[in-house]
Amino acid sequence: MRIGIAALLLVMFVSACQSAGQQNRYEVIYAMDKNEAVASPGQSAHEEEPRKFKIGVVPKLVEIPYFNLVEEGAREAAAQLGAELVYRGPPIADTVQQIRIIEELMVEGVDALAVSANDPEKLLPALMKARQQGIQVITWDSDTYREGRDFFVNMVDDEKLGRHLMDTLAWNTGEKGEFAILTGQQKAATLNEWIKWMKVQQETYYPDMKLVEIAATDDDPQKAYETAKRMLAKYPNLAGLIGNSSVGPPAAAQAVKEAGLTGKVKVVGLSLPNLMAPYLTDGSAQVATLWSPKKLGYLTVVLAVRALAGQPPEDGVMLPNVGIIRVNGDVVVMGDPVDFTKENVNQYDF
Repeated sequence: MRIGIAALLLVMFVSACQSAGQQNRYEVIYAMDKNEAVASPGQSAHEEEPRKFKIGVVPKLVEIPYFNLVEEGAREAAAQLGAELVYRGPPIADTVQQIRIIEELMVEGVDALAVSANDPEKLLPALMKARQQGIQVITWDSDTYREGRDFFVNMVDDEKLGRHLMDTLAWNTGEKGEFAILTGQQKAATLNEWIKWMKVQQETYYPDMKLVEIAATDDDPQKAYETAKRMLAKYPNLAGLIGNSSVGPPAAAQAVKEAGLTGKVKVVGLSLPNLMAPYLTDGSAQVATLWSPKKLGYLTVVLAVRALAGQPPEDGVMLPNVGIIRVNGDVVVMGDPVDFTKENVNQYDF
């Protein structure tokens, strides 16, 4: 899905005349409605081109569609901003490998680290070490503890999303019956925050529904599929499944379809419209919800570069190709999610 909002024109300048011991200060200037770059006041034509910022972006894992799209957006932003991007993640959602990658990037001299945390507690020492070395550390997609990063780039408001996911299932099950949740990494802070609000919404508004199990899939499509099959066998009265990581809903829908339970067991959750289109169309899934992963990758790199240039996130700022961001303390919220159903899923391509 194309997300262009305004053309992004950027120029970065560095003062050649600074006092001893003072670091170079970069200024990022967005010329929103101009056809050429605009220099900041007081700059001379003889100033040198600045070195590129080096940004290390670490996903939970690589080579699944969601994180592939994040990489596309991150690379697009880096190219437009003149930054060097290193996008590197483990082949599976493994915290030990993520820590190793973070340590490698520190040795390679990145200016900023942007991490989607598999395990907030285990990653904390490595992230704090990076901050002590003067590296800008931000989290995106999945947060860590606050002392381990400068700010968190969240896709959506956690409470709003968790409550909404519960609503989408309840609306499709007649607000009654047993349900289960397929999550990603068991200790992923953001996923657990969504689950917390799903539980609150169910307990408050849907007393005739019962949560029977929460199972971690480690963001592995095969494991998600096997887990969904097991749940269908274990809970013969299951009314619905919620997947809160991108591999969960398509795996659950495939299991429901193969079990001959299409229309009986409802499937909702977070996933890409391209992955969910066949299941939404044939009725083995009812609702998929998501944001643009590509825009998330783009925003993460933009905010990293701006922070390095001395421009921390500000509430209500309009960013080209992203839109207006919201900032609450040290958390940036990209925007609101979109629901995909059989009626509208073919309007989206990601």
